[in-house]
Parts: sequence; C-alpha cells; structure tokens
Amino acid sequence: MSFIYPFIVIMIIDNISTWSYFTNTGEAMATLSSEVTSLAVMDIVILGSGFIGTIVSGWVIKFLRKSGYQMF
Repeated sequence: MSFIYPFIVIMIIDNISTWSYFTNTGEAMATLSSEVTSLAVMDIVILGSGFIGTIVSGWVIKFLRKSGYQMF
C-alpha cells in the first residue's frame, strides 16, 4: 500500500483532473510543483505521518503473521 500512497497524496493536493497528467503533462507537472511548494508545514507533517503509518502498518502485519496471528 505504501507505493500507492504518493499517488493518493497527489490526488489530494492538486486541483486538476488526473487525466491532465496524460494529456497535458507539462502544465500538470508545473501546477503540481507549485502546489507542493505552497504546502504549509502542518500539511507536510500530516501527509508524512500518513506515509510513515502505511510503512509501519505493513511491518506490524508481517510481524503478526510471522507470530502466527490469523485474522480469520
């Protein structure tokens, strides 16, 4: 799930259609870079914490499965 998270973040912070990345790549990337640079510190902390959470949850699930825990 951690490899999908950056795409979700991009969809959250940009104000353009996802299809624009395929049809008008240059303008879409310029808009994305300006949106990323205009993020506030707390926005970066929140989005970074979400990314760290996806990584840690993956480790925890692997550890629990190795320890014999089964959900169902």
